[in-house]
Amino acid sequence: MNIAITVRPGAREDSIKKEVDGYRVTTKSRAHDGEANEAVRRIVAEHFDVAASRVRIARGITSRKKYIEII
Repeated sequence: MNIAITVRPGAREDSIKKEVDGYRVTTKSRAHDGEANEAVRRIVAEHFDVAASRVRIARGITSRKKYIEII
């Protein structure tokens, strides 16, 4: 499954919300040394009830707009 997400790092809480063009993921982690990307993987994995190791950032590793692949 492939999904499009928009990430908002440095937010007050970790959350995921369905929007018209994909999902919006907010994370408390800062976009520094991949911390936000790891948090995004964890949040998406919890939301879809899969292991974090099955969630991969397919595109957008340095962008707020990302494409996530769930294996």
